[in-house]
Amino acid sequence: MRIPREVVEAIKDRCDIVDLIGSYVTLRRAGSNYNGPCPFHSERTPSFTVFPDSQSFFCFGCEAGGDAFTFIMRSENLDYPNAIEFLAKRTGVDIPRTAEEEKRGLSRKRVYEMNLIAARFFRECLFDPVLGREGMAYLQEKRGLSVPVIRRFGLGFAPNDFTALVTVLKKEGYSEQEMKEAFLCGISQKSGRAYDYFRNRIMFPVIDTTGNVVAFSGRDVGGDSKAKYLNSSDTPGFQKRKHLYALNFAKNHCTDELILCEGNMDVVALHAAGFENAVASLGTALTDDHARIMAKYTKQVILAYDSDEAGQRAAHRAMGIFAKVGLDVRILQMRDAKDPDEFIKKFGADRFRQLLKQSRTGFDFKLQTVLSRHDIAIPDEKIKAANELCEIIARVYSSAEREVYITAVADKLGLSTESLKGDVDRNRSKQAKAGRQQDSRHAQLSAMNLGDKINPEAAGSVQAAAAEETIIGLLLLYAEHRKAVSSRLVSLASENFVTSFHRRAFEAIMVLEQSDGGFEFSLLGEYFTPEEMGRLAKLEQKRRVLTENGTPVLRGAVETLIAAKEKKEVKEASTMDGLQMLLAGKRKNIKKNTEED
Repeated sequence: MRIPREVVEAIKDRCDIVDLIGSYVTLRRAGSNYNGPCPFHSERTPSFTVFPDSQSFFCFGCEAGGDAFTFIMRSENLDYPNAIEFLAKRTGVDIPRTAEEEKRGLSRKRVYEMNLIAARFFRECLFDPVLGREGMAYLQEKRGLSVPVIRRFGLGFAPNDFTALVTVLKKEGYSEQEMKEAFLCGISQKSGRAYDYFRNRIMFPVIDTTGNVVAFSGRDVGGDSKAKYLNSSDTPGFQKRKHLYALNFAKNHCTDELILCEGNMDVVALHAAGFENAVASLGTALTDDHARIMAKYTKQVILAYDSDEAGQRAAHRAMGIFAKVGLDVRILQMRDAKDPDEFIKKFGADRFRQLLKQSRTGFDFKLQTVLSRHDIAIPDEKIKAANELCEIIARVYSSAEREVYITAVADKLGLSTESLKGDVDRNRSKQAKAGRQQDSRHAQLSAMNLGDKINPEAAGSVQAAAAEETIIGLLLLYAEHRKAVSSRLVSLASENFVTSFHRRAFEAIMVLEQSDGGFEFSLLGEYFTPEEMGRLAKLEQKRRVLTENGTPVLRGAVETLIAAKEKKEVKEASTMDGLQMLLAGKRKNIKKNTEED
């Protein structure tokens, strides 16, 4: 949807980018700017910078960059209109919606309104003596949940009726298409009629950290469904990989650690037993986005995954994901119970509290896994185990941590620490060499613009692309350059550009420059993806640190661009002429051979 520029400007005026980004990562003052760890990639040395004077950010490591809107698009995985809505809510700015916009698409706000009505309906059904009898019996008798816990989590029950919720939402003025987009109903292919998506299920509302009901997870209680759990698919207001069940409660109790479970019922059981720092992913494997979200709230994650083989495989995978964002990971190993819910029912909350204290480090977990695969009484198997463990230790950054792990492995395998340290050092050298080779290849490709996903055409004309970068950077930074181009004092048009990305950037800049109110960087978000906005921020930043940015530099870049394009066109024309001559010769030979036959 097209949002009035005065609304965008009002949001930007009220939103201090240092405060905004500071709520996601820890920032430290560095002169007039602020530095911190990049929230978009894993790094040991902070390369992420926030510039208060321009209300922008840029990461010199992964090249993410832009303004407050771009940051929210990346952090919350939103498109430009929804990022504006997100910040409008944060800053208290109202966004007017036209009748045409209401008709054209389902807004996130509309999804939240429907979900709230649905959550209230499911809760009323659960507490209805007739409709909710089966659901309440499951929660209280089978799961042992009290009414206060049921109410706290807003649990409900979807009756075994094909149109119960559809009827309620229609009375509230919502269309069947809106319900379908919000994943609350389906449309029958046979009859074309709407039907309730969730039926005969315990309903777990998914509530975000600002209190919106964003989705649902439904647990079958009748045993008739193939799927035990049914979760909302992605909607305009919800993306699975960006949400954790019960984080709205856990965020207030997780400064030291979060407990990550596999299922909703485990989370509810843990909260009921006093462990209010438990969360779960929603019917999907752990993602990098989940890890980044948790890193905003805590220092350590305890994985309380199921004790079966699938749960242990998931724990191995999760350790690698958490390592990327610098979170400490510990593994909970439950004996005589398959999950936290069953453990607490069998042994009580105090035993579970002791179990948490006994949770093992990620390395201990890996060590035991390797040892379980090898019979170290056999020399060949001991060597294999030692090689695997040395390779794991070699990836550890801290030398003190490596020393501790080497000692532990030496004790387990009956080997000297000196021999293991030598193997670890050789592994580190090998890994470092591979890393340098990869960096070298990346640098070579980067110098030739090869592998550039944002502007792939740059590799075909390096000189022209470099001139275009200078031009775009100057136009982004300086109003006088934009004015010179728009008034034709500097002769430059979109057809002068060689690469389509820079051409689009030029056209968008000039459209905004010539509009009422003039150019505003934030408005570019309507035309470009967050990754493309990062590239534009990079071009601006490159020019910002240079001392020569006057009109002669702009004119020189324009002249270089025009000359490079003419040269490219001449080369392409000569190539085409040669190709036509070659084809003509082949046709002549074919004709001659045919006549001879």
